Amino acid sequence: MKPVVALAVLSGLCATLVACGGSPPPPPVPATAPKPVASAPAPAPAAAPKTVAAVTPAPGAVKPAPFVPVPVVPEATNVSYDPKGRRDPFLPPELTGGARGLEVATTKLTGIVRSARTTLALVETQDGIGYILKPGDTLGDGRLMEIGADSVVFAIAAKPGSPTNNRVVLKLAAN
Repeated sequence: MKPVVALAVLSGLCATLVACGGSPPPPPVPATAPKPVASAPAPAPAAAPKTVAAVTPAPGAVKPAPFVPVPVVPEATNVSYDPKGRRDPFLPPELTGGARGLEVATTKLTGIVRSARTTLALVETQDGIGYILKPGDTLGDGRLMEIGADSVVFAIAAKPGSPTNNRVVLKLAAN
């Protein structure tokens, strides 16, 4: 069955290619028809069909549209803009940091985990949410710089206008 299908497809392609080639294109039509010799004007037929020139009016014959006055809208009075609750679009956006605007100063260091490969700090927020951090991680408005034996050091990003970064040291709470 497969050879029959292949033969049918091949013959269809051959027929298409043969049909596509063909006769040469017709010769071009001359651009202008020969003008008849003007002898005497012939009378115009009574029921001659209208041409485009007869339907289209002359450029000066078009009448402009009549003037329609636009109704005057009264000015609104006592209009004011209340920006309450909206930020100024021309000021840079506030950077809230990683965890919902969390501040490092409100967290407490609950543990330090040391292994042969890495050292991790366990930090807890006032909400009781714990974070496991390694040096270089960001928590709220600060970046963990180093983990000591019983403390961690965060660098707090400077506010616009402040020249330097602040450092916050969190000590391990003794129970």
